[in-house]
Amino acid sequence: MKFLDQAKIYLKAGDGGNGCVGFRREKFIEFGGPDGGDGGKGGDVVFEAARNLNTLIDFRYAQHFKAERGADGGGANCTGRDGKTLVVKVPVGTEILSEDKEVVLADLSRDGQRVTLLRGGNGGFGNAHFKGPANQAPEYANPGQIAEEAWVWLRLKLIADVGLVGLPNAGKSTFLSTVTRARPKIADYPFTTLHPNLGVAHVGELEFVIADIPGLIEGAHEGAGLGDRFLGHVERCAVLLHLVDGTEEDVAASYKTVRKELKAYGGALTGKKEIVALNKCDALTPEAREEKAAALAKASRKKVMILSGVSGEGRTETLRAVAKIVAFARDEELPEEEPEEKAEGEWTP
Repeated sequence: MKFLDQAKIYLKAGDGGNGCVGFRREKFIEFGGPDGGDGGKGGDVVFEAARNLNTLIDFRYAQHFKAERGADGGGANCTGRDGKTLVVKVPVGTEILSEDKEVVLADLSRDGQRVTLLRGGNGGFGNAHFKGPANQAPEYANPGQIAEEAWVWLRLKLIADVGLVGLPNAGKSTFLSTVTRARPKIADYPFTTLHPNLGVAHVGELEFVIADIPGLIEGAHEGAGLGDRFLGHVERCAVLLHLVDGTEEDVAASYKTVRKELKAYGGALTGKKEIVALNKCDALTPEAREEKAAALAKASRKKVMILSGVSGEGRTETLRAVAKIVAFARDEELPEEEPEEKAEGEWTP
C-alpha cells in the first residue's frame, strides 16, 4: 500500500432546508391560517480518528466531501428532516490544518476521538412561525442557512514512541528490521527509505513503536534531498535514537549535520531525549572504534552506544536504554530480568 501523509480536501457542511409557505385548507374550517413548517438542519462534518487506518491514501482519490442538506419544511406544520452528519475517518495522529497551513484546526491523537469541524446550516422558519395578531396570514418564510465550507490540509504524524534519525545509509532500516518484524527496504545506497516505516519492539512486557524516517542531509530544511517533511512523524516520540555511521570519516560532523536540521525544523525536536549510537562498528578496528566513539561523545556531550545492526553487538543495551526512557514517559516500570523470546522470528533482548 502506498504511503501518503499529506492531502488537501474540500469540505462542505449541509445547507439548512427552506421554510414552507402553507395554509390550512380543510373543509369547514373557515379561518385555517398558516401551517408552513420549518426546514431541517443541515448535516455537520465530523472527523473521527480510526486506529485501523495508517495512511491518507484514500484522500488522493476522494477529495470532495459534502454533508447532506436539510429537507424543506412542509404543510400541516411538518418540519423538514435534518441532514445526516458526514463522518470522515482518518488515521490516529492526523492534524487538520487551514488551507494556508498556518493554523492547526484539530489534532486527532487518540483512537475514537471526534471533532466537529463544520456545522450544518440552520433550517429556515416556515410562515407559521411568523403568525401573530398583527399578521395572521404571513405569506413568506425564511430560506435555509448556507453552511460553512473550506479547503483543509490533512497531515499525518505517526504515533510512535521512538524515532530513528540520522544521515542516509546510517543503518536505521537495518536496525529496525532486526529489533522488530518490520521489513523495510534495505540497500547499500543512500535514500533507500523513501517513506516512514513502523515496527513494534518488545523489552520484557514493554511494547513500543519505533519509526524509521528517511535520512536527512545538510540543507534538508530548505528542501535538499527528501527535505524535512517526514520529521513530523517523530514529533510525538518520547525519545530519538540518533544513529551515526561509524564508517564515515568525520562522525562528529555527521552528528552535527543532523542536529542542525532538527533545530532548523523546530517542533521541539531538539529538546527531546536523545540516545546516540555509533553504528556499523563491525566494520571498524578496535582503535578506530575507540577514536570515533570519543569524537562522537565530545560532539554530542552524551554517552555513546556502540552498535552494529548486522552482528547484533550493542543491540540489547541500546534497545533497553531506549525502553527505559519510553517506560519513564509512560510512567511504567521496566522489568530487570532478561525475558525469553516472545515469538519465532521476533528478536527480543
